Amino acid sequence: MISEKVIVFTRYPEPGKTKTRLIPVLGKQGAANLHRLMAQRTIARTLSLQQNRRLSVEIHHTGGTQQLMQDWLGTDVIYQNQIDGDLGARMVFAFQKSFDSGVEKTVIIGTDCPDLKPEIMAQAFDKLSQHDLVLGPAKDGGYYLIGLRRSVPELFGGINWGTDDVFASTRAIAKNLALKIATLPTLADIDLPEDLLGLDMKMLK
Repeated sequence: MISEKVIVFTRYPEPGKTKTRLIPVLGKQGAANLHRLMAQRTIARTLSLQQNRRLSVEIHHTGGTQQLMQDWLGTDVIYQNQIDGDLGARMVFAFQKSFDSGVEKTVIIGTDCPDLKPEIMAQAFDKLSQHDLVLGPAKDGGYYLIGLRRSVPELFGGINWGTDDVFASTRAIAKNLALKIATLPTLADIDLPEDLLGLDMKMLK
């Protein structure tokens, strides 16, 4: 039994439906291409963890079909359609399914953070040996990573997703639930035009 799992939340890079807040500066195709490059880089880094840890990797996606996802990212990972509902509901479902399968530590990440390296993901799993919850805070007030040792649906209720207080709200709920919390380094997400400043597009290839 593999005891650790990384679940990557992403979207099939269809122009016009991906990175829509970047379309005004990059265009529909450019925004989709940026998402494609960031997702490929994140997933490659995640898979590299399997060289040193016994973990499984799943990609939970919106848009695209199983065949399109495999044509894009290969057949070495498990694909799962995200359920309907807000981000919180989708994460609750993903965590519950993971723990129901016998996994002991589950981490969910997105693909919007170019500085999320394998070492940080490994650190998240290590911290879960001593903590109930691990969070990777994003500079915009959200988080780029969340990890748990058991399903805690209450963590995801009443959160205003996409706002600058997601991390703070989640941390407050966790404290109220008496969870032992660990945090990772603060990193930047690429969501808005101003986030593109200083981004080296060549790094993503």
